[in-house]
Amino acid sequence: MPGSVPANGEATWPKDVGIIALEVYIPSLYVEQSELEQFDGVSAGKYTIGLGQARMGFCSDREDINSLCMTVVQRLMERNCLSYDSIGRLEVGTETIIDKSKSVKSVLMQLFEESGNTDVEGVDTTNACYGGTAALFNAVNWVESSSWDGRYALAVAGDIAVYATGSARPTGGAGAVAMLIGPNAPLAFDRGLRGTHMQHAYDFYKPDMVSEYPVVDGKLSIQCYLSALDRCYSVYRNKTHAQWQREGVDKRFSLADFDYMVFHSPYCKLVQKSLARLLLNDFLSHPNPNTESGLYSGLEAFRDVKAEDTYFDRDVEKAFLKASEEMFEQKTKGSLLVSNQNGNMYTPSVYGCLASVIAQKTPQQLAGQRIGVFSYGSGFAATLYSMRVTQDATPGSALDKMVASLSDLQARLDSRKKVSPAVFADNMKLREETHHLANYTPQGSVDELFPGTWYLTHVDEKHRRQYSRRSHSDDTPLEAGLVNSTTTTTATTTEHIPSPAKKVPRIPASTAGPGLVTISNGDH
Repeated sequence: MPGSVPANGEATWPKDVGIIALEVYIPSLYVEQSELEQFDGVSAGKYTIGLGQARMGFCSDREDINSLCMTVVQRLMERNCLSYDSIGRLEVGTETIIDKSKSVKSVLMQLFEESGNTDVEGVDTTNACYGGTAALFNAVNWVESSSWDGRYALAVAGDIAVYATGSARPTGGAGAVAMLIGPNAPLAFDRGLRGTHMQHAYDFYKPDMVSEYPVVDGKLSIQCYLSALDRCYSVYRNKTHAQWQREGVDKRFSLADFDYMVFHSPYCKLVQKSLARLLLNDFLSHPNPNTESGLYSGLEAFRDVKAEDTYFDRDVEKAFLKASEEMFEQKTKGSLLVSNQNGNMYTPSVYGCLASVIAQKTPQQLAGQRIGVFSYGSGFAATLYSMRVTQDATPGSALDKMVASLSDLQARLDSRKKVSPAVFADNMKLREETHHLANYTPQGSVDELFPGTWYLTHVDEKHRRQYSRRSHSDDTPLEAGLVNSTTTTTATTTEHIPSPAKKVPRIPASTAGPGLVTISNGDH
């Protein structure tokens, strides 16, 4: 437990740095993919079976990237009864750019005004769907660095994923995830175990500054995703072997060493293929796999294939999908709840998958488990890393609180409003025509938003954006100019959930005498 530091203020390396709390925001509107198939005139099952998608969430013109991130940050702070002065770093990962200079993080600082806390490091990170992971790594690295002052970090990932009319449109979605980062976390990062691959490609990019829509090379994007997965897994596996050798452990790393494996999910079918792809990697790297029985039974014909030649090999794909069926059910299928029901959220996608696992398990089922995470962003950047779940699943523990906070995830998905594909198309057309306009007042209904949601009220002639927040009580909205600081905090002063912030010290600015000093984060 943190709580004392050397007199010179240099803390020892904090233990078990990772995710302490996690909040997901999903828009209140969705369209059924089966109905979208009919509306688009494609064959039945093209989106639902071919892509593995059931529903797609979307935003009206009332929501933008700023409002999504404000909503998810304030919900995390309120639900965990945290004070804004307990945050020392705030990182945002997004590719939904509405200003080429001003960061989303700077807009989020309006939530901090009442606390008076302006000493908050970090800005935005952008590279397609990888930005959220880069923000998370920055937050974790800060806590583990000499710059850390004992406060929490926040990593926020948010995006509105929209496509022009055509085959890519059903792979859209929208949402945001906020993660509270600190030591003694229930989801602790495996230190030193990250496999990263970065390379140049034009598989998906957004060169048109006045359009929300990307330019997509679908086949190249899949190839880049799978090749990055191969490379990251190889690097991660080699680092694990090196660590094990230093510890005197003599064994080979394989998928069996992950209890859960979650992936960035452009669409669910690619995730299932990706798990099969990792099994192919295990098979090809194994010095003497048993093809007579067990996991690799019947796969002898693929012993000499080269991974880089198999990205679109149907025979290899079919064989390893079948071989990994049971593993997919156990390790990955549960992670696809949000992806299947809401679509691709871009930067929050993989963390929506992480939240899906936590939401559907008990603390006892999660305790001690190891979770593999693969994050990919086009252009392209990717990392495979892992985290371990704490062993402490007792009532009131940090893990127990995290599970409780996400236990209503399915209910949140079910409480959304379904609209027809025609209404969805109208909303996409409206966004297309107005998302960059000045002197514009949004047309979307505020009443359709979830209580507590921040929304756009007006864009003035200088492109300055004004927001309000729907009341939690469904009464009148909480009005704001840019943001009225008197309305930004609605949590009660009584802690209905004890704040984990009490476990994190705030290192005092004053210099103490010789020896160790006891430090406290104060009351929150």
